[in-house]
Amino acid sequence: MARQGVKRKAGTEAPPRGMPAQPKARTRTNDPDRTRADILEVATHEFSEKGLSGARIDEIAERTRTSKRMIYYYFESKEGLYRAVLEDCYRRIRDIEAAQDLAGRPPLEALARHVRFTFDHQLTNTDFVRLVMVENIHKGEHIARLSRTQQEGMAAIDTLRSIVERGIREGVMRRDLDPVDLHMSISALCFFNVANRHTFSTIFKVDMASPGATAARRESVTEMILRYVAP
Repeated sequence: MARQGVKRKAGTEAPPRGMPAQPKARTRTNDPDRTRADILEVATHEFSEKGLSGARIDEIAERTRTSKRMIYYYFESKEGLYRAVLEDCYRRIRDIEAAQDLAGRPPLEALARHVRFTFDHQLTNTDFVRLVMVENIHKGEHIARLSRTQQEGMAAIDTLRSIVERGIREGVMRRDLDPVDLHMSISALCFFNVANRHTFSTIFKVDMASPGATAARRESVTEMILRYVAP
């Protein structure tokens, strides 16, 4: 029989007889850190939108082009992935806080900068706000197991304590300030702007998401805190 002279296109050569064709390599699996980061990114949105009970590992796997087996390899369980998401979100905000160079600024300026940073972070990280709400539905059950996250949270209190101590020494802040209470007040004012924007806007017919309203609220929150700490 005459040999056929059909040419194959480059990249489509048939494997040797008896050897199965090799599937295309999944480059993500060759970069464990990237794969883990991709899973965390997608899972953050899934958990924030659907909660712990509503999120599905199948959907997270599909959106990251990986497998359930790979997710369980990295995080052991859905609850383990959820805790990793919480830990990652809190770590990122603490890392940014630590880079604010507040120690080199006058105390009132440092405090104002911290308030504006907190406001902006909540505004641009709505997934984080929703995740905090989800974890509060679970009564803090999972964050209670994250000792590192708790320790990092105390670092934020130490930053405020340093600002307050400097403010008291310079006579620009009152002496009975509690850094934990101050942190709670700042968080509450900034958190509300995102957590309650839809209900508040609907009931009171205001557009809390407009640039003008957002800028005005940002400065209002900052002024409230500065007035609160005044001697």
